[in-house]
Amino acid sequence: MPRPIIADVDTGIDDALALLYLLASPEAELVGIAATAGNVPTAQVAANTLGLLDLCRAPDIEVALGADGPLAVPLRTTEDTHGPHGVGYAELPVASRALSFRSAAALWVERARARPGEITGLCTGPLTNLALALRIEPELPRLLRRLVIMGGAFNHPGNTTPTNEWNVHVDPEAAKEVFDAFSAAPPDRRPLVCALDITETIEMRPQHLRALAERAGSMPVEDVCPADGPDFRSAASNPVIRFLTDAVRFYFDFHDGYDLGYLAHMHDPFAAAVLLDPALARTRPATVDVELTGTLTRATTVADWAGMWGREPNADIVIGTDPALFFDRLISRVGDFARRLHPPELP
Repeated sequence: MPRPIIADVDTGIDDALALLYLLASPEAELVGIAATAGNVPTAQVAANTLGLLDLCRAPDIEVALGADGPLAVPLRTTEDTHGPHGVGYAELPVASRALSFRSAAALWVERARARPGEITGLCTGPLTNLALALRIEPELPRLLRRLVIMGGAFNHPGNTTPTNEWNVHVDPEAAKEVFDAFSAAPPDRRPLVCALDITETIEMRPQHLRALAERAGSMPVEDVCPADGPDFRSAASNPVIRFLTDAVRFYFDFHDGYDLGYLAHMHDPFAAAVLLDPALARTRPATVDVELTGTLTRATTVADWAGMWGREPNADIVIGTDPALFFDRLISRVGDFARRLHPPELP
């Protein structure tokens, strides 16, 4: 049977790819999507998510609006990384779908209560909605089957400050509440944490976009490069491939602008892949906490690997993977999905 999943996203280029990965995977059943403020404001996140579901001809999936901002600090967004609307150079259709009548926090709580021990959560944005849900239902760590979090940096530099990863940086109070609450989870239900230490090894490059187009039977097969410039738009015949090309190319340009190479770190689809197949990741248990008061280190995730705090582990941190295997799965699943949605025209 497909695994029921709640995705909490701040859609976002790589969030969009995570949702595509789940929609393309027969073993996944998206039972709800929570929109959280992060890469762009909450309303834009919701619009992007609904538009993506329309583009993918997805079934009726509940999309719930989350809080307008973090628990204790003003919202900081990142249009420089994801574009003015959060999806790079791409454009999504204005959705025909409506938002849920309930909040994102209520979605988490009511779905988990209705299906105890069945639902897996995937969080690829700030943890605001989940923290609010925990305030309503403190038993969530026992009601969920598992939780996968993309966030944090441990033995690795941050991508927002010298020590901070973006999702935790946006709402560190929420991240601390979540990790504290999941200290009550049974060992087999500890959150799986995909931090920058590993997700920055998941480097998408132009050849991956080419392989996606070839797998989908989309024409022309385009080779994007830095010389294309911001005005270039994909002419791909397949709408999903066209969206991906224009979205991811913005991400390439962003990383290239910071001398990281013409590539993109695919944090969120990797977390989605780990949710569906934990064997894709090598993990190590640790006790995770979040620094809230440090002058230079606020929002830093700290892992006690050796048990120095005398507290039981509350997370399984991903410490290794096979990026090539991940991209093989991404290309085959999303490429085949795009082809099924929009079969190539016969000559």
